[in-house]
Amino acid sequence: MQIKVSARHGHLSEEHQAEITAKAEKLLHYFERLTMIEVTVDLAANGTGHPKAVEIRVDAEHKHDFVATAADPDLMAAVTACVKKMEQQVRHYKDKVQDHRANPSHGGPEGKKP
Repeated sequence: MQIKVSARHGHLSEEHQAEITAKAEKLLHYFERLTMIEVTVDLAANGTGHPKAVEIRVDAEHKHDFVATAADPDLMAAVTACVKKMEQQVRHYKDKVQDHRANPSHGGPEGKKP
């Protein structure tokens, strides 16, 4: 699994890069079959009090891609909001792909109806 952190219109400090990477790694707790996480931080409004934009792109197995964006004047608040949005998408996808036919009442091998 690969995590890329990049910045537009500015430079991220090593501390911010480490924090962003740590928050992005938490997505693996929700779905372990992620192949790449790409975080892009737009610092175009740096110093003017305008929101910093954060975009997270996640690639999962079988060509499933997810995108989440958030903006906030505080960089780490924007990252946190963006990660929360991505967590929701990944959890929803995981629930969708899990095999729910293991329940015998659905007419599976154990629950054949006569």
